[in-house]
Amino acid sequence: MTDESAPATEPAIAVRGLRKAYEGRPAVDGLDLTVSHGEVFALLGPNGAGKTTTVEILEGYRRRDAGEVRVLGVDPDPGTPAWRGRVGIVLQGTGEFDELTVAEVVDHFAAFYPAPDDPARVIEQVGLAGKARARTHTLSGGQKRRLDVALGIIGRPELLFLDEPTTGFDPEARHEFWELIQSLAASGTTILLTTHYLDEAEALADRVGVIAAGRLVEVASPAELGGRREAMSTVSWRTAEGTVRHEESATPTALVAELATRFDGEVPELTVTRPTLEDVYLRMIGHR
Repeated sequence: MTDESAPATEPAIAVRGLRKAYEGRPAVDGLDLTVSHGEVFALLGPNGAGKTTTVEILEGYRRRDAGEVRVLGVDPDPGTPAWRGRVGIVLQGTGEFDELTVAEVVDHFAAFYPAPDDPARVIEQVGLAGKARARTHTLSGGQKRRLDVALGIIGRPELLFLDEPTTGFDPEARHEFWELIQSLAASGTTILLTTHYLDEAEALADRVGVIAAGRLVEVASPAELGGRREAMSTVSWRTAEGTVRHEESATPTALVAELATRFDGEVPELTVTRPTLEDVYLRMIGHR
């Protein structure tokens, strides 16, 4: 086995003790991270937390000060052309190709790889078949983002980095884009996603990691992060006196049953809520 192939037992990404400082100030401070093959992993964190630096080190764009990093079984510093051909990267903006058509841009990028996917198939996969002959300056923001993804996956990557993929999208375009990412994940592509949208992380990720002050605070599934699954629920209803009452409960079903009896079946303005992913995330990063 050559160095360009990770053993089946080795994670897609393995990081131990990662450190990076700028002018003596730590941006990443002893970070450990493991991402399995075929997993969709969302890295969450406020601006300045070290998220971008971490991802750029994994992509081979930035050198680390200390720590061990293996991406697809290879140290990305310096990485090799063969390794880079196994990794897809979708930045916040790939570039402008105003006078080229979608098909011309994808064909051009396909030439960079030794065994690229079929450009026409990739264009169809990202939902741009009807725009293949359109010049890129005529595309909407969502369509341009789909083109960015096409350029990221044309080389048949085993691992795809997505940096803030739906920033600036309207709700409909975001949900359409989620379907594209879910289809890539279903095909076995490992995906590392950074996003500020907590609903996006919840919809797409198998696990999420929260980074703050250069350290990974916790890694868990979206449903379990920060003890969310075991957290108290809040039951709210309008009382007979007309005021809204809120009560925290570890057994919300029992409380709702009691209220249903008290109100003879229909509880006025009944709601049962658990802490959202945003709630636990804000608590974990020290939001006040």
